[in-house]
Amino acid sequence: MPMSSFKKAVYRVVARIPKGQVITYRELARKAGRPQAYRAVGNILNRNPNPEKIPCHRVIRSDGKIGGYAWGSAKKKKLLATERRSLNSGQ
Repeated sequence: MPMSSFKKAVYRVVARIPKGQVITYRELARKAGRPQAYRAVGNILNRNPNPEKIPCHRVIRSDGKIGGYAWGSAKKKKLLATERRSLNSGQ
């Protein structure tokens, strides 16, 4: 099944989030061209076919909480912490 242009836009934006940084689902929806579709963004990311190229763990809720993650919120927190430590240590 072909990928929708919105889904492609979501993955393109997520792929550009720098290591150690985060963006909200709402901001991601806006950058992908559909500002009100932040719940759809979450659903798209939940089915991320390539988490190494599309680092969906870098997307968080608007209230600053971690939010969902296909492999659990504890794994998401750990990935983000590892990235931040790596940046802070100059690696």
